[in-house]
Amino acid sequence: MTGLAEVTALHYLTPLRTGGSVPGVVETDDLGTYVVKFTGAAQGRKALVAEVIVGELGRRLGLPVPELVLVRFDPRVAEEEPDPEVQDILRGSTGLNLGMDFLPGAHDFAPLRQPPQVAVTPAEAGRVVWFDALVGNVDRTVHSPNLMVWHGRLRLIDHGAALIFHHRWSGADEAVARRYPMTEHALGGFAPDVPAADAALAPLVTAALLREVVGLVPDAWLADEPGFDTPEQQREAYVAHLAARAARSAEWLPEGFADAGELARAEAARTAATLAGRPAWLQHVRG
Repeated sequence: MTGLAEVTALHYLTPLRTGGSVPGVVETDDLGTYVVKFTGAAQGRKALVAEVIVGELGRRLGLPVPELVLVRFDPRVAEEEPDPEVQDILRGSTGLNLGMDFLPGAHDFAPLRQPPQVAVTPAEAGRVVWFDALVGNVDRTVHSPNLMVWHGRLRLIDHGAALIFHHRWSGADEAVARRYPMTEHALGGFAPDVPAADAALAPLVTAALLREVVGLVPDAWLADEPGFDTPEQQREAYVAHLAARAARSAEWLPEGFADAGELARAEAARTAATLAGRPAWLQHVRG
């Protein structure tokens, strides 16, 4: 028993091509609609492990993460999908996959838009920034916010790139106190109160809470990991790493967020570098 609700896919509606994993919108037997990330995608099972651990830890810390479910998927429900590359992903995803509640009417958060789409307080910004630093989520920047606006409130999505340490467990101990780059965080322009977030959240990240969260990951997604004899042994390694990291938060607290001018200059430098790498006849083309 994983603890996450388990549903069965009935209809595959459409792929979403905005990210590299090509998730799909799927209707299920609980009358729900979910954005499903598939085990057969290039990112593999570890991206789904990160989605579960980070998403469910965030929810328990009071952050607005859409509901996650396990989706039992039979590729036959998507036989009419015409894209052969998408079909390759779906055919490799028989069994359990991960669904996130589809939020009808939600739209992407634009961090640099003025005035802001929603009011974000320093306290709220600080909690999100602190949490991303805890789990090593460097994929929530002004260029790739991975934040949605739904009913006037932010929702945190796409955590598959977090938990960087689990891609090389031999170096996990060295990463316990690592300071990840957060200067261009999507909420860095909202005066994030990171010290207050640290005081409120770090004490909540206990071994007991972490065991509850990692217990939600299906055994099959933890199988055959070098260095671990059982999924339970690997779960304990996640618990130990994240508990130790929370205890040493003073060593990695984010600081020094870029202001609007610095972001604009960094973007101009990136654009110039991209153009400089092109043939002369292409340098006038933007994007």
